[in-house]
Amino acid sequence: MANPTNRPSRKGRPNHPLEFKRALAQRACEPGVSVSKLAQEHGINANQLFKWRRHFRAGLFGTSDVGLLPVSVVAAPVQTASSDSSPPSVAPAVQHGIEIAFTDCTVRIGEQADLATLRAVVALLRR
Repeated sequence: MANPTNRPSRKGRPNHPLEFKRALAQRACEPGVSVSKLAQEHGINANQLFKWRRHFRAGLFGTSDVGLLPVSVVAAPVQTASSDSSPPSVAPAVQHGIEIAFTDCTVRIGEQADLATLRAVVALLRR
């Protein structure tokens, strides 16, 4: 079913409301959803929906539910003094921020990062 609220632009192309684009893009991100079938059901070109989905994932459709990533809080390892005569180890200074560890890399975001930076990092990680 086509979107009944779309208004043609001056060039004769539909001008779909942002909420419509966001809703379809969000559905296109769900596991097991055929983007082509979803586009066909709503009377739009599949390439257009793929583009909306890229924009949605990049956070270009404004505030929306980006989704949550699994998070675990772990304590920093504490170094203890050994029983030999070597001087005790000094624990590293505690730093605030976010650290996301993957098998092949670690992403650290400092405490001074603004919201736009955090959104950009999350969008890149979701790709």
